[in-house]
Amino acid sequence: MKPRTLLLSCLALAVITAGCDQQPTTSEKIAKLQTETKAAEQDFKEQDYTFAQKTEFTAKLKSQLAEINRELDVLAAKIEKSSAAAKAEAQPKLQALRDQAAKLSAQLDETQSATESTWESMKTSSKKAYNELKVGFTQARQWVSEKIAP
Repeated sequence: MKPRTLLLSCLALAVITAGCDQQPTTSEKIAKLQTETKAAEQDFKEQDYTFAQKTEFTAKLKSQLAEINRELDVLAAKIEKSSAAAKAEAQPKLQALRDQAAKLSAQLDETQSATESTWESMKTSSKKAYNELKVGFTQARQWVSEKIAP
């Protein structure tokens, strides 16, 4: 009887272990995303794009903007599942971020047509707009993680 009990215990343990989902938690996903974002942002800040690299600059910034927009969609989904009070508080913040993202997108379209004489000011204003959006997004993500349970 003992070997059978031991065998059943081992099988139960194997089933339980196999059934455990080793998916990262929301906080682990956020931490990973923050690390990746900081690395990309640091690389972006260190790179001094010349007028000849205008296309590369615009493409990179549009890629980062697309990532923020995807993450805004994730935040919006979390907010939608939250209480009415949390939704009421979060919706204006989320809309402000979406408006900022739309402005940045329009600005990047203009940056693509920058001339050599307007390049530096366009690049500087685009970087500034991106950084402001990034700060707002980080604050919103923090707010959601504090106010709304994952």
